[in-house]
Amino acid sequence: MSGYEFSLAVKDVAKVITKYRRIVTPIPVPESIPIFKALERYESRSMHGQLPVVWDRAEGFQVFDPWGNQWIDFTSTIFVANAGHGHPEIVKMVRAQLDKPLLHSYTYATLIRAEYLRYLIDHTPKQFEKAFLLSAGTEATECCLKLMRMHGNLRGKAKPGVVCFEGNWHGRTLGAQMMSYNPTQKEWIGFQDPHIFHLPFPYPWRLEAMKDPRGYFRRGMENLIAEKGLDPSKDICGFMLETFQGWGAVFYPEEFVQEAVSFARENDILIAFDEMQAGFGRTGRLFGYMHYNVEPDILCCGKGASSGLPLSIVLASREILDLPEIGSMSSTHSANPLVCAAGLANLKALLEGGLIENCEKLGGVFCRRLREIGKRFSRHVRYALCKGLVGALILMDQEGRPLSELCTRICEEAMCRGLLVVHTGRESIKVAPPLCITEEALLEGLDVLEAVIEAVLPR
Repeated sequence: MSGYEFSLAVKDVAKVITKYRRIVTPIPVPESIPIFKALERYESRSMHGQLPVVWDRAEGFQVFDPWGNQWIDFTSTIFVANAGHGHPEIVKMVRAQLDKPLLHSYTYATLIRAEYLRYLIDHTPKQFEKAFLLSAGTEATECCLKLMRMHGNLRGKAKPGVVCFEGNWHGRTLGAQMMSYNPTQKEWIGFQDPHIFHLPFPYPWRLEAMKDPRGYFRRGMENLIAEKGLDPSKDICGFMLETFQGWGAVFYPEEFVQEAVSFARENDILIAFDEMQAGFGRTGRLFGYMHYNVEPDILCCGKGASSGLPLSIVLASREILDLPEIGSMSSTHSANPLVCAAGLANLKALLEGGLIENCEKLGGVFCRRLREIGKRFSRHVRYALCKGLVGALILMDQEGRPLSELCTRICEEAMCRGLLVVHTGRESIKVAPPLCITEEALLEGLDVLEAVIEAVLPR
């Protein structure tokens, strides 16, 4: 995420009143400025940088401020509200816990925890025999790093090597950030784990990767082995893949992932997927890795796992998740009654309420329209990437230089017209509406996005 901060200069904008959008004040709303000033004064600036909208309530696929404005939400609060904002069944189950009342239980047993874990394991692929519940995605990826290395030690690996990928992102804590790629964001650490490695990512603009995905992986792996003097059967214990690169909805070629899994199986290496943005129906399937026709050993999930409350999950076999001794791996707020209630209601809404099917159905419409928009503005939109209800427009000039500032202007203008899209701070416009969105609202949001790009692009 870029350090860009949106202006708080109030400006008059055209009024918007449709079935799904309503803009009836200047933007930012003048009455909102003291709120932003208070946050600026009392809160770490690391929390700032989003569009200047004050959220008062959110329902389904819409966000409302206190002054009569409403937006179609194409952010899902950055991939959290998969089932929709304030889903009635999630609210109902959380309220039942509040009414008991039972807000927290540390690691003492609760009925709702047992009920949720049973449902979760019963409705996920069979290799996932147990789950470990946490609060944040970075906790889950840290746990994954620990489990891969503990498993490698059990198998007699000489070194705790973990292979990650260029451009991927896994969180902000120490191990998660080392597995992530961005070198400048890791400077605060002061050192790099010598047993965490990064392979080249098969971006669509790398023709070699597109022409021969399997060979691209093998060559990258061979170069790494030669450069570091590794014996993969003895020196590597795990692969960590972000299911798609979050900043641009960039998926790997299927054959690339399959080759990575084949290599892992040949060398007794665990395969883990970071599904923070891809999981729980977002791509039209329960988990995003399913598009690659592979089966991972460890799955790290979060964000859409509860559609609102802080819940992350590590899924794996009994053998892997029982590696830590009793009491040696927990977190203060893990598996508390409120998040278990939300997690259970969320998963039932996705699986039994038809939300994944809705995502798969609308995904065709969504992706087709994004590609049409990309084609129409092809001088600036280099790639239109999409799967299910997650997509991105990647903007570059004719020489392939990123158009990050243009993307920021598009995000800001969309806000002024009643549409919220993800500001990545990079050369991408990312869009991901809640899975409960209707086709009518989806198309209205895409029409707004197209009109905004037309208005903002240099003529």
